[in-house]
Amino acid sequence: MRSKPKADLKPLYPAIDAYKFEYLEVSGGHTLYLEQSGNPNGYPIIFVHGGPGGGTSPLQRRFFNPKKFRIILFDQRGCGKSRPHASVDHNTTWDLVNDIEAIRQHLSLSKFAFMGGSWGSTLALIYAINHPDRVTNMVLRGIFLMRQKELDWFYGGGTGAIFPEAWDRFISPIPVHERGNLIEAYHKRLFSDDIPRSEQLMHAKEWSLWEASTVTSIPDTNRNNGSIDPTFAFAFARIEAHFFANCGFLEDDNYILNNVDKLKSIDTTIVQGRCDAICPPVSAYDLKRAMPWAKLSIVDRAGHSAFEPEIADELVRATDRVSC
Repeated sequence: MRSKPKADLKPLYPAIDAYKFEYLEVSGGHTLYLEQSGNPNGYPIIFVHGGPGGGTSPLQRRFFNPKKFRIILFDQRGCGKSRPHASVDHNTTWDLVNDIEAIRQHLSLSKFAFMGGSWGSTLALIYAINHPDRVTNMVLRGIFLMRQKELDWFYGGGTGAIFPEAWDRFISPIPVHERGNLIEAYHKRLFSDDIPRSEQLMHAKEWSLWEASTVTSIPDTNRNNGSIDPTFAFAFARIEAHFFANCGFLEDDNYILNNVDKLKSIDTTIVQGRCDAICPPVSAYDLKRAMPWAKLSIVDRAGHSAFEPEIADELVRATDRVSC
């Protein structure tokens, strides 16, 4: 799509406070942070954050018209305000799918809409495949289908060819003979009982900084600094490495594309940055080809971040179109 004049871009909605915060006990000893904002009687929409292991922020409430929506945010297992922090015990894709179902039941939602980006798009799609009768709309951004070729791109040098300085820093803590599988190499250093906590944290910060450094084409000092916050980085790196080392706990590499026929009743919008170096547009294009009923908007002058102005414009317009 052609770039829009800046004056024509739709901004995020004004900042709002949540009207309810709570903690929901789920299986395996986990407790999820759960919040609601907007209109208590509005149409329910669940925001699914990225990572896995990223967590939510108040800024994410602003993609939604607060008069129209009952806005539901939650932190996935082990991250954000959920507890136990950085835990990977009983933490798989299927546990997270069950958590969304537990949230739906806890909040007495018969049907709801989804918004999710990056890993959030993955999890939203997998939940919808398994519970298609519960989801009416999906707004998905920066598509990640949890395929090996996507992991190979980001952790095998594809993104590194675009961000060579950040790539050089990312690989530098790993001995040359282990760089053929950086997910495995980092996973070992994040989980080994033989490695001191301080060294684990150093590797967690490098893992987290690598992703933060590639979210947009223009360096973002605030994002980079936030990515190496010890509390955030330790959970983010451990949970991502845990999921990626286990191929997302999916039964086959093409699980999502092989099952999208179950989503024909769901109104779906896909928003994708043309210059997304983390989740390249080919995944969004593959998903659109498998879901011809979905609407795909490729934003030419945008990368991975949901908060780039032209991406945010498309996301807000897409949520505004969600029928109640």
